[in-house]
This record gives sequence, structure tokens and C-alpha cells, in this order.
Amino acid sequence: MNLKNRTALVTGANRGIGFAIVNALLERGVKKVYAASRDVSKLPDFSDERVVPLELDINDRVQIGHAAEVASDVDLLINNAGVAAFTSLLTGPRELLERDMTTNYYGTLDMVRAFVPVLEDKQDAAIVNVVTIAAFANFPMAGGYSASKSALFSLSQGIRIELASRGISVHTVNPGPIDTEMAKDFPADKASPADTAVNILIGLENDEADIFPDAAGRQMFDVWNNDYRDLEKMVLDMHEAA
Repeated sequence: MNLKNRTALVTGANRGIGFAIVNALLERGVKKVYAASRDVSKLPDFSDERVVPLELDINDRVQIGHAAEVASDVDLLINNAGVAAFTSLLTGPRELLERDMTTNYYGTLDMVRAFVPVLEDKQDAAIVNVVTIAAFANFPMAGGYSASKSALFSLSQGIRIELASRGISVHTVNPGPIDTEMAKDFPADKASPADTAVNILIGLENDEADIFPDAAGRQMFDVWNNDYRDLEKMVLDMHEAA
């Protein structure tokens, strides 16, 4: 996929990977980026007239519908917005586990449903869902988050099949720990959001269906790819050492 002159929408653009993706898209010569956030007053100053602030809570279907009307010129949808409750599946508050699933799975699904009619009118359109390597093995310290992202990975596979004949490619992004506010309590070496964003776009330009944008994520996927139980064992060892 050639990113030059694209019109993109990036959810969760106010910080972390979303903020970095917006900057990386600008560097690659896109025509316009809708920078979406639940609170546009918290969006940083991108100092670029190609950036269009967009108020959007992906848990609000009315706002999603409005966004699809306003951003009807989008041909690249990057679903980055998400939440993470660092809590146990066994002992964590149920409402936090439900919040992870509601936002990360259903919120992203609602975005996809709203924007497919927009994207299928374009030539060579794409949907990018930011998942996580934790979709491949559940990390108990963020059990609900891992489960919601596993559901999102499955969702991405399903819509990839459904949209294959409609001119819309579907990509997943599966990073390991990234140095963001969301991952601040995760005890591991972390890649920078800026480097991660650049690698995401390189993967998209190379038409990679499933993108692993950092060294830790790639290493863990290689373990999983060899034997999925080996990654589970690796997570078990990390959990016991914590």
C-alpha cells in the first residue's frame, strides 16, 4: 500500500502509539489525518494543517455514526483506541473486565461496521486494527485485556475474509510492550512509540496482513509460531518471576 496522498483516521490519537502513528503518517506524505480522541482538547499540537481533530468515543455509536459522515473521504482506518485493566481474570472486578471487552472488541467492531460503507467506495482501502502479542497468549496481570484483544484478532480474521472481495484489506498490529502510559506498569523493556509507528507503516506498505512492529513482539510470535504452548510457558515463567 502506498501511503502518499491517503486520507486516514486514527483513533486514540491523543497519546502513545496513536499520536506516533499520526506523526509517522504525516512524514509519509498523507493528504489528511483525522486525529480522533474522546476529548479533542487533549490532542497535542501536531503543527500541521493536514491534521483534523475529531471528537470520538468508540463506545458511543452516535459519535461513531457522526464520524463516518464527517470523515467520508477516509480510505485508511486505523483502530488504535483501547483500554487496559491490569487485573486478574480470577480476582479482578468484573466491571473492569467488561470495560476491556466493550471498548477493545465491541467498540472496534462498531467502528468497522460504520466505516466499511465509506471504505468500499474507495480504491485500495484498508483497515488496521491495533491488537497485541497478548492476543496469542494471555498475560494474567492483564487477563481481561488479553482476552479482549484475542477476540479482536479473531474479529480481524473474520472481516478480512468477508472483505476480501470488496477491495478492503485488513491488517492487525501485534506489538509487545511499548513505552506508553498504558504499559507503564508492565515490567519489561519497551520499544518507543515512534519506532513502533514507523514499523507499523512499513508493514502496511509491504502489505503484511499481521504486523509485528517491535523486537519483543516478533520474538514472542516466533516462539508461538514454533509451538503455541511454548509462548504460554514463557508467559508462565514471566508471571512466576514477577
